[in-house]
Order: sequence, then C-alpha cells, then structure tokens
Amino acid sequence: QVQLVESGGGLVQAGDSLRLSCAASGGTFNNYAMGWFRQAPGKEREFVAAINWSGRKTYYADSVKGRFTISRDNAKNTVSLQMNSLKPEDTAVYYCAAVIRDFGAPTLVYEYDYWGQGTQVTVSS
Repeated sequence: QVQLVESGGGLVQAGDSLRLSCAASGGTFNNYAMGWFRQAPGKEREFVAAINWSGRKTYYADSVKGRFTISRDNAKNTVSLQMNSLKPEDTAVYYCAAVIRDFGAPTLVYEYDYWGQGTQVTVSS
C-alpha cells in the first residue's frame, strides 16, 4: 500500500507559476499510474492530469492543457505538476492519487485507490 504526501501549494497571483510535488512511500512506485485531481469549494473533485508508470504517456484535462505539465521521477518516487499561467479558476485543493496499472493512466476519480491529503492552491486576480 502506497502513502502519498503532496507539497508545494500556496497563494499566487494570476499569471504566476507553481510546482506541486507528491512523494510516494510504501510501495513499488513504478507499478503505479499517478494522477492529479482538484476540488474547489462546493464542487466535485475533478481530473487535472495523469501519467503512466513509465512517464511516457500523459493525459490532461482540457482546462489545463498547454499550461500544466505532469512528470515523474521513478528513482525518487515523486510525481510533479508544473502549473504555469495560473488563473483564479485554478483555485482548489489539489490531490495526488495512485493506482496500480501497467498500461495508460485513468482519468476518473473512482479508478484511483490511493490518495494524498491535498494541498491548497489559491490564485488571486
């Protein structure tokens, strides 16, 4: 069973950049597809980005495509989300998630088995 801990959230202005990190422990990291999700107040948790076990395949929500980049370092058991050109509508708690998967990476909340505690990202206008 893998444990996930996010970091890197904070308060930034519109147009700024932020990099989130997720550290995994307790499992064989390169067995897992990884995802980032976010949840704004009063809204459902939504998909942001995902990456397969090798890092060769990535997936993005249309709302972040071209602005966010997901990456992973299997040697360091980490997955990152580089967020550029941030907008106020990106404000949310961001969650890292993991699921054992040997091909692709899921984009639906229910497909992930393990979750971090979340990190707050606030973008002011």
